[in-house]
Amino acid sequence: EGAPLVLIAVMTGGMIPAVWLSTRLDFPHQLDYVHASRYAGGTRGGELNWLARPRLPLAGRRVLIVDDILDEGVTLKSIASYCRQAQAAQVSTAVLVQKIHGRCGEGIAADFVGLEVPDLYVFGCGMDYNEHFRDLTSIYALAPGSGLQR
Repeated sequence: EGAPLVLIAVMTGGMIPAVWLSTRLDFPHQLDYVHASRYAGGTRGGELNWLARPRLPLAGRRVLIVDDILDEGVTLKSIASYCRQAQAAQVSTAVLVQKIHGRCGEGIAADFVGLEVPDLYVFGCGMDYNEHFRDLTSIYALAPGSGLQR
């Protein structure tokens, strides 16, 4: 209820969960995206790099940011902050997966979490390993100390 909803997928990993969620919403909404990443195809996060900001106006709208994974929360926090600065009426966050560990910054949490996983590198369902395996319909984890070769 209230202001119109904009569902924002965080590219590239949040694309699949956002579309899955969008098809299940039984009320009018719009779908947009942002492209901000700390991974650049690697397995460790670095500095946040903005490639695209939302194209739809956010002022006075409800925003639900959908990402693939909440690890340390830097990307999600930055995108939520951007949406608030764009004067969104309400900003909420949803992640398919949240890692269980103590590295998230103070006050960083997703409003909606699909699944909690151990602190391993996970891929599938939008999440990648070296830009591969996003298309898998299940979630897999690398064994500690291992690495996939493709």
